[in-house]
Amino acid sequence: MLGALWLVLQPLSMILVYTLVFSEVMKARMPDNTGSFAYSIYLCSGVLTWGLFTEMLDKGQSVFINNANLIKKLSFPKICLPIIVTLSAVLNFAIIFSLFLIFIIVTGNFPGWLFLSVIPVLLLQILFAGGLGMILGVMNVFFRDVGQLVGVALQFWFWFTPIVYVLNSLPAWAKNLMMYNPMTRIMQSYQSIFAYHLAPNWYSLWPVLALAIIFCVIGFRMFRKHAADMVDEL
Repeated sequence: MLGALWLVLQPLSMILVYTLVFSEVMKARMPDNTGSFAYSIYLCSGVLTWGLFTEMLDKGQSVFINNANLIKKLSFPKICLPIIVTLSAVLNFAIIFSLFLIFIIVTGNFPGWLFLSVIPVLLLQILFAGGLGMILGVMNVFFRDVGQLVGVALQFWFWFTPIVYVLNSLPAWAKNLMMYNPMTRIMQSYQSIFAYHLAPNWYSLWPVLALAIIFCVIGFRMFRKHAADMVDEL
């Protein structure tokens, strides 16, 4: 019960703090959306989906270490473990995201049929995070500092992604730099759907899809190559 409550309270507390601190500043940076809940919706669409991303990476990088005893004692397809943690993260996300959907429906901010655009964007994010998580999970078995580095990297990555602030509030050189961040393109897609009721820029997501596929191929090959060695290391 407390775990489920914390699942909801943690992102809500972040959203509340960021809304109180940044709302007045960022409203002026959103000229295309002057609604009462404009910034709150913009913020929620980023914070909640970012939470899914970080949970997948956090669970992915530790999946083999956390299940060391299971891996050693039982014979089963170990590729099931990353799949299970991915499904767990998606389920947790679905719970808190459903509350967000209720909020935008009640306040009259539901994007209508555009909501269906969330599905391919979400699948792309899961593919990207899953592939990267697999790579980190295998690396963490042999280099145990990877877990600590991931935690630090995610903090910087969060602020390098336009979640709390609006991308258009940055100077041109910074905006161009931000576009090299794959999560910028994914977050912009969610924000377009929920905050502006516009279809995502699908063309901008092609590089992310290519990178996600590369990560998945590398992660799977690393897993297959080092599966036996991981048992010994664990």
